[in-house]
Amino acid sequence: MAPTDFKNLVRRFYVLQAERVEAYKLFEEGHEAYLRTGPHYDFEHYKQLVHEITKAFCGISKEVLKIKEQLHQDFDRPDLSEHIDKLQIKEKEKLELTAKLQLAKQNAQDHPEDEDFQEKVREIKQDIIKNTAALSEILQDFKYDSEEPE
Repeated sequence: MAPTDFKNLVRRFYVLQAERVEAYKLFEEGHEAYLRTGPHYDFEHYKQLVHEITKAFCGISKEVLKIKEQLHQDFDRPDLSEHIDKLQIKEKEKLELTAKLQLAKQNAQDHPEDEDFQEKVREIKQDIIKNTAALSEILQDFKYDSEEPE
């Protein structure tokens, strides 16, 4: 395969990562809007948002896994496919943490007098910060390794 094919594949990977970031942003904005409907939450709209975001993440993930396979099989770059494996694990963790954070935020809003709920929000935010740092490190390693000549 031509080097331009490799570069296009790497470029597509970065586009998918940008789409993932955008999907998280929409998910967060949608959840903030949902919280504003409390205490009688508009769960139907939020449920639809979760469905759409889940579909988006699923599509992105499938395409990233195809890229991982191509990098490994077609370009003999197991180093890059390993970075993608690590990234996928961290992205899954981030999504789980995001869901936990959204639930914790609702609990904190519903029980403002209970400091434990506020503390839980802070803890999960710290976990997301650590996760995001790990994701950045993996992406940095991917970038460095993908720019190396074969």
